[in-house]
Amino acid sequence: MTSTPMPTAPTGGHSSALNWTNVGFFGAFHAIALLVAPWFFSWSAIGVALLLHWLFGGIGICLGYHRMLSHRSFRVPQWLEYVIVTLGALAIQGGPTFWVSGHRQHHAHTEHLEKDPYSARRGFWWSHMHWILSPQPEFFDANRYQKFAPDLTRNAYYRWLDRNFLLLQVPLGLVLYALGGWSFVLYGIFVRSILLWHSTWFVNSASHQWGYRTFESDDGAQNLWWVSLLTYGEGWHNNHHAYPHVAKSGFRWWEVDVTWWAIALLQKLGLAKKVAMYPPNLQP
Repeated sequence: MTSTPMPTAPTGGHSSALNWTNVGFFGAFHAIALLVAPWFFSWSAIGVALLLHWLFGGIGICLGYHRMLSHRSFRVPQWLEYVIVTLGALAIQGGPTFWVSGHRQHHAHTEHLEKDPYSARRGFWWSHMHWILSPQPEFFDANRYQKFAPDLTRNAYYRWLDRNFLLLQVPLGLVLYALGGWSFVLYGIFVRSILLWHSTWFVNSASHQWGYRTFESDDGAQNLWWVSLLTYGEGWHNNHHAYPHVAKSGFRWWEVDVTWWAIALLQKLGLAKKVAMYPPNLQP
């Protein structure tokens, strides 16, 4: 499914050399979440982390960046699209153009060693997070990847989010501090971020390694229940790769797809239009 940003653009070619700026950025977040946040523990802070995990991840990334922008599986009014995409930018997984272009390349060249940004054929850890720590320029240089998302590069607001998504954490941090002090800041930003990053990364890694397949395809995408629980339905990855432009990823009744529930609610409210569904004669 998805991608996570780098604070700086890489400069090398195809190599596994670490970008130490990126290692430091993600390492610092993990260190603060694991070593500092426990000293500020509270159940209300845990609640904030889980709420923002769903709001920024389930709505912003899964519904917004993924199903709405990457695949255009449904449409909403422009004002609502901007709200949802802003939630996605708050997830610290890059601006919309970066995320969408990477995901579109993943679908166009699934598991290709050179053309898939997080190819599972390069191993579990590469597809999980190493591709971020050793970034390749064709996937992280805006001048090169933006050609895969021309619909987004034409939008001035999305260009602004591409440049400034990290700055959104400043007003978020101020609001969290006003509501609950450092406990809310640490859990609402740092703990939430690493939980959401790894949840998202498991779609790229675990869902291409384990699970079951409902549909035959030429890639290794699998349906994996526990990844779906972590990602609000994105772990039904074989279904998604078989029908990537369909708004619903859980095809069987027991394949829980929380993101689809949100889309269906928007549809009932008259806010989601042109919702793409799988063929009516399909028997998964």
